[in-house]
Amino acid sequence: MSFFCSSLCRLVAMSVELKLSRSNRIFRPNEPLEGKIITKLPSSISHNGIRLTVNGSVTLQVRGGSAGVIESLYGVLKPIPIVNKSIEVRSSGRIGSGTTEIPFSVILKHPGDDNLERFYETFHGGNVSIQYLVTVDVVRGYLHKSLSATVEFIIESEKASLPDQPVSPELVIFYITQDTQRHSLLPELRSGGFRVTGKIGTQCSLSDPLKGELTVEASAVPIHSIDIHLLRVESILVGERIITETSLIQTTQIADGDVCHNITLPIYIILPRLLTCPTIYAGPFSIEFKVSIVITFQSELLKLNPKSDPRTPRLWLAMESVPLELIRTK
Repeated sequence: MSFFCSSLCRLVAMSVELKLSRSNRIFRPNEPLEGKIITKLPSSISHNGIRLTVNGSVTLQVRGGSAGVIESLYGVLKPIPIVNKSIEVRSSGRIGSGTTEIPFSVILKHPGDDNLERFYETFHGGNVSIQYLVTVDVVRGYLHKSLSATVEFIIESEKASLPDQPVSPELVIFYITQDTQRHSLLPELRSGGFRVTGKIGTQCSLSDPLKGELTVEASAVPIHSIDIHLLRVESILVGERIITETSLIQTTQIADGDVCHNITLPIYIILPRLLTCPTIYAGPFSIEFKVSIVITFQSELLKLNPKSDPRTPRLWLAMESVPLELIRTK
């Protein structure tokens, strides 16, 4: 019994992990992916090689309810390969007991390489996911299970291919009134009216905040909240059809309660890194973004529907959407 427990403890204590050289895990295609393979062993073991694999791909998913697409489309869309490399860090041998650190370095993209696809930036969306993984395998032979570990790293565009920071951001002026709404409003809003004006950026660097301003000039009904919704628009080519789905990334409240009229309110939004990327127009897919300004008015109906989708037109909501181009700059 004691021998069994001792063997089990040694098995559980064995571990391997990957530690990248950068704490933020951000790398560029023309840079080496560097780090350490760290093994922790209660006793020395023999192995048949230590192999490192780098894999990057675009995963496309069309859900059954999207634009009436039937569930039979699941599995039809194959991942788009970006990079798939495997190197042997060490040939067969032994690893000593205790903690052992084995450095590694992998060139992701050699100059002049004919890559399968361009290195799109890391992105985690609802239907489109661009992901890069590095995996280590300590192969232990036929009678022993290999020790493995996987870590995601983040790819950003090469600096040489990036445009310089725009001298002045592109801003668009917007007006939100009862006449700009395509859905029914509360009777008090239709008769008394309201007017909200402002401006917001339509092009923004991913490393900068999205800026703008907003002013409530008049409103017949007190305002409950003013929110800025960041939306992603993912499109996938399926056969001869383009399936497009818009989903909410994040909400930033810029006013809570009935604000004073004719006072300029600043718009300042930090973009979430993994949920955004440069706007992409590729053949089989595209990733675009929009900004929606939503004015919520105080109403008894609002109290009855506090968790309604802010993208859905409601009697107590007024909204305006503008396209947003995201770019990576130096």
